[in-house]
Amino acid sequence: MREERGAIDRGDGVRLAWRRIAAGGVRQGAGRGVGVVFLGGFNSDMAGSKAEFLAGWCEARGTPFLRFDYSGHGESGGRFVDGTIGRWAADAACVVDALAPGPQVLVGSSMGGWIALLLARRRAPQALVGIAPAPDFTEDLMWAQFTPEIRATIERDGVWHRPSDYGAPYPITRALIEDGRDHLLLRGPIALEAPVRILQGMEDPDVPWRHALRIADALRGGDVRVTLVKDGDHRLSRPADLALLGETLAPLLAEDRG
Repeated sequence: MREERGAIDRGDGVRLAWRRIAAGGVRQGAGRGVGVVFLGGFNSDMAGSKAEFLAGWCEARGTPFLRFDYSGHGESGGRFVDGTIGRWAADAACVVDALAPGPQVLVGSSMGGWIALLLARRRAPQALVGIAPAPDFTEDLMWAQFTPEIRATIERDGVWHRPSDYGAPYPITRALIEDGRDHLLLRGPIALEAPVRILQGMEDPDVPWRHALRIADALRGGDVRVTLVKDGDHRLSRPADLALLGETLAPLLAEDRG
């Protein structure tokens, strides 16, 4: 794969790792300047199956592609425990502004869907694709569902380590919860006129499928479509799920929109 790799200093000594495919690829001249940016999920990284699929898919089409790790994730510097929604959104803006000029289709997975919506408020995207997007998850899918004992631990100790089905327990900090409240989007309309596509598994244990409908209802633009995968989980990384991602993304790129 013809993928550049590097890291960018976000301004405070923390380096954010990235990988990029320039326009051209296998189908020379196919990409007309519109790129794809992948925004990963909470406690995930840019080497996951969806990011790898998109890298190969974009290269084959000649479409520019950018992926990266937030601070405290994957190959990037910094500590995960120091991260917040605002910090990671700023990380994303730093990388995208430096490495992905021009119109972009933002593809956000889980927390990445929240980050993508925050990015879209400061720089209009070509389109946005959410894969089990989770705006407001710190408040609505975490804090609201925590027991009084868990809430008390977070308030007293500043952190609680949440068990995970995907690996070791990970920290949920008071800073994450409090900062999340400064970036909530679903308390009113979301001003985004670009096309939005949401892919959501109905067997997702982390982001209920009705959350996708709530997002669609909040979006002000008219070109919003939600695709529910009845047997789909949170990751949506099976071959059929990845094929659906490609089929959803293709018409949003300039060369497919005529």
